[in-house]
Amino acid sequence: MKNLLILIALMFLGNSVIAQDKLFLIFEFMKVDNEQEAAYMETESFWEKIHEQRVKNGDILGWDLWSLQPGGENDGYQYLTVTLYNDPVKMMSNAGNFESALKAAYPKMTEAELNKTFNNTAKSRDLAKRVYLEQIATTKGSFDMPIGTITGINLMKASDGNYEKYETFETEIFQPMAQKEVDAGIRESWDLMRYMLPTGSDVYATHITADMYKDYNQLFNGGTVVGPELSEDQIKKIQEGLTTRDLKYKYLATLIKKVR
Repeated sequence: MKNLLILIALMFLGNSVIAQDKLFLIFEFMKVDNEQEAAYMETESFWEKIHEQRVKNGDILGWDLWSLQPGGENDGYQYLTVTLYNDPVKMMSNAGNFESALKAAYPKMTEAELNKTFNNTAKSRDLAKRVYLEQIATTKGSFDMPIGTITGINLMKASDGNYEKYETFETEIFQPMAQKEVDAGIRESWDLMRYMLPTGSDVYATHITADMYKDYNQLFNGGTVVGPELSEDQIKKIQEGLTTRDLKYKYLATLIKKVR
C-alpha cells in the first residue's frame, strides 16, 4: 500500500526538483446572475485584500480576477479567478495560514461581520468549476500583465487522450511561431497549461492555451504588423497538428483585478 501511494503521488507531482521551477494554477470559473453583478464585485474586493496578505505570507504567488466574454447568463461563465503557486503541494493542500491572512486584512472586523461577508460571498456567485493546472510551456518576454490585459483562453481536449502528441505540436510548432509574434509586437505572450485535476475520459478539456494581448487594439490590429511568413512545410505541420486536439471553447478575458 505504501508503494502504491508513492506511485500515485509521483504521477501527480512528477520530480519534485523540476516541479519547484514550474508555475501551478487554480482556475475557478464563476457564474454570476445579472442582478448580482454589484454584489459580486464587492465580494471580490473583499477577497482581494485577503489574497494580498496571502502573497505577503508566501502562501501564494498571486491572484487575478478576469471578466469573460461571451458573458451572458446562458453563455457559460461570466468571471474567472486565477490563483498562482510555485508548489503543487501548496496548491493541492491549500497550504498556509488563512486565519493569519484574514486578521491582517481585516483586523477590526468582528466575527459576526466576517460571517455575514462570507455568507454574502456564497450568495453573490456560483463557483461552477475548479481546475488545477500546471504550466508546461510559455514564451519569453517582459510583459507584466497590467489591468486591462486581454487574453484568449482556449479550452483544448487532446485527441484520443494523446497528451504527448498534442503537446509536441504546441511546443515544437506553435510556441516558436508565438515567440516570433511576441518579438514582432503582435502579441504579448503565449502559455500552455495541462490539467492536473480533473482527469479522465469524461473531462471536458485536457489543456488550456492562453494568447495574451496588451489591449483590444493589439488583438484586432496586430495583423497590420508584418509577421513571419510560413513555409509550406510549416503549414503542413500546422494542419497535421490541428488534428491532435479539439478546441472545445474559447473565451476572451479582460483582467480587472490583480495581486502580486
